[in-house]
Amino acid sequence: MSHVSTLDSSHQDLDRLAELAEDTIRRARAAGASQAEVSASIDVGLNVNVRLGEVETVEHTRDRGFSLTVYVGQRKGSASTADLNPDSIQATIDQACAIARFTEEDPAAGLADADRMATVFPDLDLWHPWDLDVDRAIALGRDIEDAGRAMAGITNSDGASVNAGQSLSVYANSHGFVGRERGTRHSLSVALIAGDDEGMQRDYWYDTVRDAREFMDAGELGRKAAERTLSRLGARRLGTRQAPVLFSPDVSRSLLGHLLGAVSGGSLYRRSSFLVDHAGKQILPSWFRIDEKPLVPRGMGSSVFDAEGVATVESPLVVDGVLERYVLGSYSARKLGLTSTGNAGGIHNLYVKANGGDFADMLGKLGTGLLVTEVMGQGVSIVTGDYSRGASGFWVENGRIAYPVEEITIAANLRDMYANLVAVGSDVDHRSHVLTGSWLVEKMTIAGE
Repeated sequence: MSHVSTLDSSHQDLDRLAELAEDTIRRARAAGASQAEVSASIDVGLNVNVRLGEVETVEHTRDRGFSLTVYVGQRKGSASTADLNPDSIQATIDQACAIARFTEEDPAAGLADADRMATVFPDLDLWHPWDLDVDRAIALGRDIEDAGRAMAGITNSDGASVNAGQSLSVYANSHGFVGRERGTRHSLSVALIAGDDEGMQRDYWYDTVRDAREFMDAGELGRKAAERTLSRLGARRLGTRQAPVLFSPDVSRSLLGHLLGAVSGGSLYRRSSFLVDHAGKQILPSWFRIDEKPLVPRGMGSSVFDAEGVATVESPLVVDGVLERYVLGSYSARKLGLTSTGNAGGIHNLYVKANGGDFADMLGKLGTGLLVTEVMGQGVSIVTGDYSRGASGFWVENGRIAYPVEEITIAANLRDMYANLVAVGSDVDHRSHVLTGSWLVEKMTIAGE
C-alpha cells in the first residue's frame, strides 16, 4: 500500500528543535530560573474525507508547538507558543519567568530527579512515513467506501477518511537531558448507514497503524463496517433485569481506562478516587494481570522516556489481582511521598493477560446475557466507582447472538465489576496502546423499557 519517502528531513528537524530547546533553557537560566524544561513538537499530516464517492475535504496540516516551564525555587511558571521565531521564543521565556515570580511556592514543584533521566535510547521502530499523495488517498477512501456500500442493505454513507500523520518531538531540561522522538500514526475509517421499515442504523470501523503496510485490506475494512451496521437492524429494547455482561474488546478498553483514572496520581493525592490507599490490595480476581511494556517495537504507546525525561521500564500494574503500584509522574509522586513510576504524560502499552479463549469462546462463557459493543454518556464516577452508561449491542442466548438491542442503560459499581470479572478473552484489539480482549462481568443491572 505504500513505499517509504526517501526525502526524510526528520533528523535535521529534530536537531533544530533540540538546539532551540537547549538555547531556550540557557536563556531561561540566565533570566533567573533555577530549573527549566522545554517540550517542542512538529506534527505533519494529510487527511482526506470522501463521501458517496465525492471528495469532501483535503487537509494538509503542519502544526508546531513549543512550551516552556521554569521554576524559580519552588515557584512554577509556564508559557507556550506555536511560533518558533526568536522574538516569540523570547516573549515565551519572559512570560514564563514573570508568571513564576507571582505564583505560590509549592514544595512538590520541580523537575523530575536527575538520576531518573533516560540514558539509553534504543530505536523502537516507530517511524514509518507513508508517502501518500492526495490522489492515492482519495482512491483509497473510495475503495473502502465502495466495498461497504456494495453490500445489500447499506443505504447511505457518512464517508470514509484516510489519514497519514507523523510527529517529531523533543523534550529537554536543565539537568542536561535532551530526548528526541519521532513517530508515525496512520488511520483509515468509514461510517455507513442502513435503513429498513423500522428505522435507520449507523456504525463504523477503523484501523490505525504505525506502518501503512500493516493496514487491514481496504475492501475488508468497508465490509466489516457494513456488516456491523447491518447487524444492528431490527434492534429492540430490553426489559429491566440483572444479567451477565460481555464487553467487546474496544469497549473493555474503557473499563481499563476507568481503572487507570482511579490509580493515577492526580485522583489519589486529591483523594478523589475509589481506589485511594489500595496499592498492595486485591482489586481484581486472582488470575488477573496487567503489565506495562513501554519498549515494545512499533507499539502504539512505546517510548524510552516519559513526559519529564524519566526512563520508562517494563513493570506490572496488577499481579494476581493485586494492585502493585500507582501511575505517577514526579509531581503526584512527591505529593504522595512516593517516587515517579515513569508515567508523566500517561501510560505506555498495557497488556492484559487473557484467561479465556477467542470471541466465540467468550460468547459461550457468557451463555445468556448482554454483549455490549458501544457505550454512551459520561455516567462514571471515579470518586465513588458508580458506573451507569447508555449502551447498545446484542442479546445472547446459549452462547449465540439472538438479536440486536439499543436504548438501554447498564449500571453497577466499578469495584464490583472488577472484583467479579469472570474472564478476559484472547480476542485482543491491537488498534491502541491498551491491549486487551473482551471482558466478561458476572452481573450488572440492565435498564430498558
